[in-house]
Amino acid sequence: MKKMKIVALALATSLAISGGLFAFNWPQEETSSDSFKSYFGEFRGGTINSSLIFKDSAQIKAADTGNVLLVLSDHTNSFGWFESTLGTAIILGHEDQRETVYANLDDEKLPSYISSTDTVTEGTVLGVSGNSGWQDGISGLEFQVLDTKSSIAVNPRMLVSKSGAELPFKMGYITLDDENGVTHNLINERYLRAGTYYIYKSRTDAAMPFRTLVSINGATVERINYDTLKDKSGRLCVVGASMYPVELMYPDSNRMLLGKIALPSGHVGLSVTIINIQNEADSVTYNLEVN
Repeated sequence: MKKMKIVALALATSLAISGGLFAFNWPQEETSSDSFKSYFGEFRGGTINSSLIFKDSAQIKAADTGNVLLVLSDHTNSFGWFESTLGTAIILGHEDQRETVYANLDDEKLPSYISSTDTVTEGTVLGVSGNSGWQDGISGLEFQVLDTKSSIAVNPRMLVSKSGAELPFKMGYITLDDENGVTHNLINERYLRAGTYYIYKSRTDAAMPFRTLVSINGATVERINYDTLKDKSGRLCVVGASMYPVELMYPDSNRMLLGKIALPSGHVGLSVTIINIQNEADSVTYNLEVN
């Protein structure tokens, strides 16, 4: 079942709309902050996750009043920027070219009116999450927020109310990859050559920082926010001082990028701070000798 009014979808969402932050209601029953299956910005299936993945099957509702742009009931790769299979999905268009995507729905439980209506109001039942998408046997909703004006995907957790405690996250170990691709572990290596490095932290399977900061001698030189992902040449990138695609963000199964830095000669204080969505922070500083 496909609606005929298919529109060309593009990545996007600007947080500042008419001078303020827009908001959505929960697309299903409110969920504790520490109990999602997968978080926005994580490494997932070879790409950077642009969705919020819920754990359990539930009734799904429109997060805001909008137009029904597309109903999918089968796997498709017609929209190239969707790097994971949506399965059965509904896409709604909202004001200011915002869009919400409700994927991994149960094909047999789509309400009959969805295929024939043009608009739905906030809270309208869209169906039940199922196991139709690329979810490895998980029946939870895959929820995305997009905006076609800015080619950005937005972290849905920015736009819905917070509930419960955050997953605990740890700094882990910090490594630097030099221009020759050699990895330096700062646990036991404090003497380095001046030059450009990619700086990484160890990552966990679930907990994601919301923001990371890297400072050299007290001055912030890199800042990465996980509130949006930007499209560059059809690929999702995390935005910091540069746009970082998946192969830089997640070079292996153990590490995630904190940024690209230039170490000057001399005594250098290298500081890393990771911050969660509730603005709780964890920091570490390394005293390095650079020549």
